[in-house]
Amino acid sequence: MNTDEPYRPIKEWNEDDRPREKFLNKGRSSLSKAELIAILLRSGTRQESAIDLARRILNTVDSDLIELGKLKPDALQKINGIGPTKAVTIAAALELGRRRQEAELVKKQQITSSKDIFQVFGTKIGDLLHEEFWVMTVNRNNRILGTRMISSGGITGTVADVRMILRYCLEMNATGLILSHNHPSGNLKPSEQDLKLTHSIKQAAGWMDIELLDHVIVTETAYFSFADEGKL
Repeated sequence: MNTDEPYRPIKEWNEDDRPREKFLNKGRSSLSKAELIAILLRSGTRQESAIDLARRILNTVDSDLIELGKLKPDALQKINGIGPTKAVTIAAALELGRRRQEAELVKKQQITSSKDIFQVFGTKIGDLLHEEFWVMTVNRNNRILGTRMISSGGITGTVADVRMILRYCLEMNATGLILSHNHPSGNLKPSEQDLKLTHSIKQAAGWMDIELLDHVIVTETAYFSFADEGKL
């Protein structure tokens, strides 16, 4: 659509240019990021279409959907034209996409390396501004049985209960477990507390014939593997 033309609502556009009709007639891959977000918005403002509003939203994050997914509803509402309903709709859609990616990884994946672990937990907790501690359980073939958050804390740390971890392993009939937590600071170096906790869990799990395979500290773009670095 020619941007020099006077503003017209999307409903007045040619059918081939309308995002919903385009999605139905040409498929989802034919739409731009702005057009997909416009479908979520449903309407623009009095001065601009939903697509123009979507473009403004994308401009705030340099068109990076990962960065957009980090914005909470209250941050989205600071954008002119975005109220609570639109903000929650955008945040919910991006969260659903993140969970789909996470579910696909868990469903299909056999853990063969620390990189596989990072692919699961980097998506889940790598970009959080607070620390979370998670456990992954696996079978004898190192196929993922499930993941569970054990604790959630502040910016500087969280406490993991060894008994909760082992109880979950027993519930899942796991033969192996993998630990992961994030460092919001971006510093991947394990703390003394990280080292002590890892060794405590390894020892306690060993008494139940459950092997601690790795403990991976993650950030948004990188990770530290206790197994790779000989820290187990």
